[in-house]
Amino acid sequence: MPDVLLDKRSDGVAVVTLNRPESLNAMGGQLLPLLAEHLSECAHDARVRCVVLTGAGRAFCAGGDVKDMAASRDVVGGGEAPASPAASFAHGVEALREVQRGTSYALHSMPKPTLAMVNGVAVGAGLSLALACDLRIASEQARFGTVFRNVGFSGDFGGSWFLPRLVGLEKARELYFTGAILDAPEAQRIGMVTRVVPHERLEEETMALAAHLASGPSLAYARMKENLNRALSCDLLTLLDQEALNMRLSGSTSDHKEAAKAFVEKRRPKFSGA
Repeated sequence: MPDVLLDKRSDGVAVVTLNRPESLNAMGGQLLPLLAEHLSECAHDARVRCVVLTGAGRAFCAGGDVKDMAASRDVVGGGEAPASPAASFAHGVEALREVQRGTSYALHSMPKPTLAMVNGVAVGAGLSLALACDLRIASEQARFGTVFRNVGFSGDFGGSWFLPRLVGLEKARELYFTGAILDAPEAQRIGMVTRVVPHERLEEETMALAAHLASGPSLAYARMKENLNRALSCDLLTLLDQEALNMRLSGSTSDHKEAAKAFVEKRRPKFSGA
């Protein structure tokens, strides 16, 4: 079985499943390149209107594969070994940058909603992937932690950008410095998680939300997501200019015209994504 599975459903939802359950879906093997490949495919496929990221078995993702780290195997880099220590270092930095762009940045920036269906432990870079999604639906059995300190790492895959924006800088510092593990209710309380549901209803509730989003005005969602992402790093006047542009763009779509007609006719709109 491949290390990442892709299931494109008829309702416009694509489910991307990290599939190394024997290692709690740690980022070894071909997991990272396959994840980047599938996310790129979802981003460019107009039939996919919402993406759900989850893990097989008992975990969402346990982050980096510590066994590979201990054996000094670089699961991110690959390819031929560079000729010198300096070249090796530069190669490693660029390889990690590239895979982060293809995974965390892809989840954050793709012009359609992304949901993390957190079925179990999400720690280290696995937590970063969950945080990169637009929304996080967690099983009551899920656990969350940065844990980079436990293996002498500073953190990657965007966690140090996403987490302060969700829980505040002071709380993010505490979670990074201590490596504390949070249960799902506490993660929701501090704003890390969108919703906590009973474990046996996790898939049902996540897929219902995903289907609802997939049935919505996908071009408007893309503009909403662009506005919200831009708002994190720009001043109000710049954002108002961006909102004006995106408002006019979304107002020119068939979906807007259908919604206006449905409002007059007192019925629910049927969005086509056009």
